[in-house]
Amino acid sequence: MTSAYDSNKTVGVVIGAELNGLGVARSLACARIPVVAVDTKTIRAGMWCRHVRGHLVKSFIGKAFADDMIELGKRFSQPPVLILTDEDAVHSVSENREALSNWFRFRMPEDDTVKMLSSKARFHEFAQKHHFPVPRSVVLEKLSDIQSLSELRYPCVLKPDDKRNVLRGEKERAVRVDTLAEARERAIAMLDSPGGIVAQEWIEGPDSNIHFTLFYRGNDGNVISIFTGRKVLSSPPGVGNTAICMAAPEAREVLEPLTLAFVEQAGFDGMGSIEYKWDDNYKEFAMVEPTVGRTDWQEEIATLCGVNIPLAAYRHELGLPPIPERLCRVPVAWRATFTDRLPPELLREHTRIVDGYFRWSDPFPALQFYCLLSPLQRIKRRWKAIRLPESLQAKA
Repeated sequence: MTSAYDSNKTVGVVIGAELNGLGVARSLACARIPVVAVDTKTIRAGMWCRHVRGHLVKSFIGKAFADDMIELGKRFSQPPVLILTDEDAVHSVSENREALSNWFRFRMPEDDTVKMLSSKARFHEFAQKHHFPVPRSVVLEKLSDIQSLSELRYPCVLKPDDKRNVLRGEKERAVRVDTLAEARERAIAMLDSPGGIVAQEWIEGPDSNIHFTLFYRGNDGNVISIFTGRKVLSSPPGVGNTAICMAAPEAREVLEPLTLAFVEQAGFDGMGSIEYKWDDNYKEFAMVEPTVGRTDWQEEIATLCGVNIPLAAYRHELGLPPIPERLCRVPVAWRATFTDRLPPELLREHTRIVDGYFRWSDPFPALQFYCLLSPLQRIKRRWKAIRLPESLQAKA
């Protein structure tokens, strides 16, 4: 590919080159859009994609990130379209939007709305105030709030209020607790690290009850592209990332109007999504959490099913006409890795399973992830397990 910096076409700059960013890069590249992938490490799978030019920055956090991005922006003859896949980068762009808007094209809600939608506590408060369906929850910010756990029915799930604390390794990710005593014990441990937590009543049903609506909302509140899918498998089960997902046309009539009503009420512009779960007890969908300002982990399933949201966003920001959806006739499932397996009865007949990393036309991200990075990670985990007893012994 010719240098993305020197391309005659407006470049798509993808922030974050992990699996999410790799899917976005491929979604743009299928329309021959030149792509620059920005990350802090060359080991990210998206940096190995044949369709992109990689660019390193020191951090995704704060003004340092914004300054690095401005230096990158100066290399282009026309402002690129910015697509975010990283949580830290969302806040950095939002907080430095005035300076960055001179060099990049991007769209997101006002900064306070970004912060509200990124906080599980504030999102829950907003949803309740405007009568959107959410599970019963309590917010824990300090140890004295532990007593409010007795107000909930169990099982519950405990979640960090700000996902960035998890991504930085500062806080444990979501955990299910089955009793009040267990909830108190885990909450005390989670509050020992920075940030608050939210305790939410468990929504009964399997992982396949989890649905999501992905969208891009552009000028004057117009929804440029929208897609509804569902998880088939999570890793780890119940509380983890999407392992396998597919389209859910049967849920569109319910979830898409509900999503659009929420984004209108919240002033939610740009890239985003809302996750839902069908409650087997109450026979209704409940909002679990939104994603604001960036694509979601499983975003590529929409492209595979004929709804290319990153490309639609790119064209909209350049004032180009929308492209028609090309709905896939054969059912498609997106799989994060080949190690994610499930009984075939949970997929529709003749479903084509597409690996998140591997494509015959673009094999290097899979080779890097499966043959280089994964073995190194296993060695690192094993080394930590060996060293741990020594470190505990030293403390003693």
